[in-house]
Amino acid sequence: MGKVVRSLALLLCLSSFVCLNAQNMSAQKLAAQAAPPKTIAAADVPAAATLPALPSPNIIPLNQIHEGMKGTALTVFQGVKPESMDVEVLGVMHNVNGPKGDIILVRLHGTKPEYTGVVAGMSGSPVYFDGKLAGALAFRIGEFSKEPIAGVTPIEEMLEINALDRRPTSAPLRAELNQNDSSNNSAANKNEATQTASPAESSSLPAVNYNNYLKPIETPLVFNGFSAETLQRYASQFAAAGIVPVMGIGSSSDRKQPEPIVAGSAVSAVLVRGDMDIAATCTVTYVDPERLLACGHPLLQFGEVDLPMTKATVLATLPSPMNAFKIVDTTETIGAFVQDRQNGIMGVPGRESKMIPVTVSMHTDAATKEFHYEILNNARLSPLAMMATVFNALHGINEYGEDITYRMNGVLSVKGYPDVTLRNMFAPQDNGQPAAAMAAATIADHFGRIYTNAFDVPDVQGVKLDFDLVRERRSAHLEASRTDVTEARPGDQIMVETVIRPYRGERLVRQIPIRIPTSTSKGTLRVLVSDGDTLDRLHHGTPMMNRGLSLAPTIALLNKEHANDRVYVSLIQSDPEAMVADKVMPTLPLSVMNVMENMRGTQDMVVLGESSVSEASTDPLDYVVAGAQMLTITVK
Repeated sequence: MGKVVRSLALLLCLSSFVCLNAQNMSAQKLAAQAAPPKTIAAADVPAAATLPALPSPNIIPLNQIHEGMKGTALTVFQGVKPESMDVEVLGVMHNVNGPKGDIILVRLHGTKPEYTGVVAGMSGSPVYFDGKLAGALAFRIGEFSKEPIAGVTPIEEMLEINALDRRPTSAPLRAELNQNDSSNNSAANKNEATQTASPAESSSLPAVNYNNYLKPIETPLVFNGFSAETLQRYASQFAAAGIVPVMGIGSSSDRKQPEPIVAGSAVSAVLVRGDMDIAATCTVTYVDPERLLACGHPLLQFGEVDLPMTKATVLATLPSPMNAFKIVDTTETIGAFVQDRQNGIMGVPGRESKMIPVTVSMHTDAATKEFHYEILNNARLSPLAMMATVFNALHGINEYGEDITYRMNGVLSVKGYPDVTLRNMFAPQDNGQPAAAMAAATIADHFGRIYTNAFDVPDVQGVKLDFDLVRERRSAHLEASRTDVTEARPGDQIMVETVIRPYRGERLVRQIPIRIPTSTSKGTLRVLVSDGDTLDRLHHGTPMMNRGLSLAPTIALLNKEHANDRVYVSLIQSDPEAMVADKVMPTLPLSVMNVMENMRGTQDMVVLGESSVSEASTDPLDYVVAGAQMLTITVK
């Protein structure tokens, strides 16, 4: 009987336990259904709020690293799979990479690193001691070192980059990342703060002596589809922006690369892509599903950036005593680089990078050729990239020649504003300047004045350019001009006769009628006969004088520029005029000018010492006209 009672008691206890658990599980399930999901929408993140912290990698602090420690490093020598190298610590150097910038000095061991040395593209290769991440290979020692000795950027300094990224997290990941590899984290590409070095020899930036001993491992900025003349022409401007171009040691494609990005993988940052490409490649230091760090030094040190991030395949590693480097094929896009800092670049997998689409069409008697590409979205580099790519497109075709003339029609589209009209002719000049270079410079100037506006952030939607190629030099010079009268009254019409001399052609005579305004004061009236560029400088001053305008008046002024394929006649009075934004107020009384002088600095205003009171021109002449002359008549 006692056993039966004990058994019943045990069954009752078990039943109560099961029921209690079932109730708890039901309650938890209901609570989970009622509670919001544990995700952070972009709209829910305050602008000043920082992102959630990265998953902490298993790292070894710098103060635990000492001479004689042995570890491993990972990099790709060929293909996509990282290979291991042995690493031996030679010491820790303090304050050698800027203030409080420490470097771990190491020697690489192994058949491949001892054969190739420290190669360009190896920067960012992760270094481990006792299975813990210590940092990234980032510096080389000397130019012709007989041993593979390198400097390592400590991982603590690279992880600081995440704290600088205040952007909201992006859409679902599209990249295939190895989430099981705890040694992987966010990627970032980097290079030297003052230049992006390269395997190039003659084009290298001048280096002072101290830079020959410890400098960032090169991250070659490879230009594919560019002619040597293009790189030579714009090398100094690229160098001023921190870039040394390298031509012909890589390629680009959009093929799928199924292998996941892991620590030690090659990764590329793209500046231009399409029918011509500019990209820089280095090595991933750390990656997780949210972030990726690479390089261990800056690419351009621009701070916040927006560059497409792609996978890369190493086709070969070329050993060289002077400058060994990796030959790389950039492949599918996996996200965007968003930070370019002193100790590395950070990328975000799955993020869409905003690029500017460009179409260049060239029409000849035989056919039409088109180039389609995209350039980076960066105030400092985009105008230069636009200029170099347009020149390269014009120069890189069979129809190119020294005496080619271009008729250009195009538009630059800015969201929320009228299109910027790009219309002009370009012919070779007597100083040897090719027409293609002048066309590219004009486009870059317009693009730069829009893109670098100090008051508004332009959303450039794209650029479309159409060029008609004429296989002769169609330039002309204003040779002479005269008026049919020397005296006139207000309201009279006078005739200005001009003589234009085409290059190796017969003189052209054109007559331009123009009426004297009825409000013209008595006295001497100057008559300016000129090309369009001279007239634009008269009306609007130099482009630098208009840099203080907001975007809307800047676009309005650009669209008012005079074409250079005709002759203009302007009547000039000595009364001053003021231009407020894109509006002109001519012949202002002295009392009004005194008031407007006090407005300088608070208004978008330019004050000129004389006024243009009337203007006329010839019909289009199909020549690039240059020259200016000043005539005078007396108004009674």
